[in-house]
Amino acid sequence: MNIESFREYCLKKSAATEGTPFGPDNIVFKVEGKMFALAALDEVPPRVNLKCDPDRALELRDRYEQVQPGYHMNKKHWNTIELDGVIPEREIKKMIDHSYDLVVQSLPKSRRPHR
Repeated sequence: MNIESFREYCLKKSAATEGTPFGPDNIVFKVEGKMFALAALDEVPPRVNLKCDPDRALELRDRYEQVQPGYHMNKKHWNTIELDGVIPEREIKKMIDHSYDLVVQSLPKSRRPHR
């Protein structure tokens, strides 16, 4: 998965928005004002941060060398993933889905987007 397909997939999520609060080299994806993904555009290969259940985060780090504790994030709840083509696209999409779902579940029911 390249950075553009990552961006497109994130923006397909219900009520997802993007912004650059940390400067033009980082795109932040949010749902209802809460971040579920961050993409660093100035990295080669590109790197993205995704929220993750702590147990699943450890499992993914064990399975893939390209998954590391979240850079500049809470390392228990975030992973940094290199988009270097090694991790299958369907697995990265599952990671995006998981991150988005964690954030949506944390929202009050009245603020959760309709799917």
